[in-house]
Amino acid sequence: MAESNFIDFVRIRCVSGHGGAGSAHLYHAKYQYKGGPDGGDGGRGGSVILRANPQFWTLIHLKYRKNVIAEDGQPGSGGLQTGKSAEDVYLDVPPGTVVKRVNEDDGSEEQIGEVVDPGQEFVLCRGGRGGLGNNNFKSATNQTPRYAQPGEEGEEGWFVLELKLLADVGLVGFPNAGKSTLLSTVTAAKPKIADYAFTTLEPNLGIVSYYDDRSFVIADIPGIIEGAHEGRGIGLRFLRHIERNSVLLFMVSAEEDDIAAGYRTLLDELRQYNPELLAKDRVLAVTKCDMLDAELEAEIEPTLPKDLPHVFISSVTGEGLKELIDMLWKALQA
Repeated sequence: MAESNFIDFVRIRCVSGHGGAGSAHLYHAKYQYKGGPDGGDGGRGGSVILRANPQFWTLIHLKYRKNVIAEDGQPGSGGLQTGKSAEDVYLDVPPGTVVKRVNEDDGSEEQIGEVVDPGQEFVLCRGGRGGLGNNNFKSATNQTPRYAQPGEEGEEGWFVLELKLLADVGLVGFPNAGKSTLLSTVTAAKPKIADYAFTTLEPNLGIVSYYDDRSFVIADIPGIIEGAHEGRGIGLRFLRHIERNSVLLFMVSAEEDDIAAGYRTLLDELRQYNPELLAKDRVLAVTKCDMLDAELEAEIEPTLPKDLPHVFISSVTGEGLKELIDMLWKALQA
């Protein structure tokens, strides 16, 4: 099986550079005795900095980069010459990347930051400051100090980078509920579509064009099955990608024996994974309604949750799609 290019989780070790040592040099010149201290400061060590770059949408470029090491600053020298500071090392990641520090004692992880907006930066390991040269320590009572500061040590640690896709609407449904077909119909995305379960093995993003050049982003994640919160299926791994969505679109196929029960099963899986997901606005789409006639739709309608906006759609015939997009836009504006 070909390896997926979608990597949303990496573990890396970062080491920033030490600061350069200050110089304890004394000025020497012909005919000048005790010229005084002229030691320069050391240069700053390089930092390791995370930077949100919208040109990236996966962490695959960091998958095999286990160690990220910045260079040390250069020491100062005589003549008040400051040592050269080391270059910072930037790790470009997709917007929406979360940073967790790994406790090396017990392996636990603690979230310490995230980069969401393009260009936003987060310092993983700060470079050590350069030491002060002896010129900084001269005084009326100590005119020839013969000591200088050593450079400050850099920082080191293990970090987990975890991507949570930024999208307005997240699609939630069982395998073969028609999520990928809907995405390919209302956006320019071309996800894999086939007549068997789990054809979607990685999240897909698509942009829906709306009126007056307005648009919103939809994220399709692999299908969820009952027991996903216990590790069944593959949907659990990708549920983190709907944590940032403003609206959740639940999709249940008209082929289900009990559509309302299917919706409740999906809702329960989200509750088991993260109860905070239930606070998001929700819309229900009954898919593949080209298989239903007006009489069957009328029978199903009363069984659906009364307080939940819902619509019958068919991505094949286009039925209900305009109404669905209007409904999603309205929910996003709310």
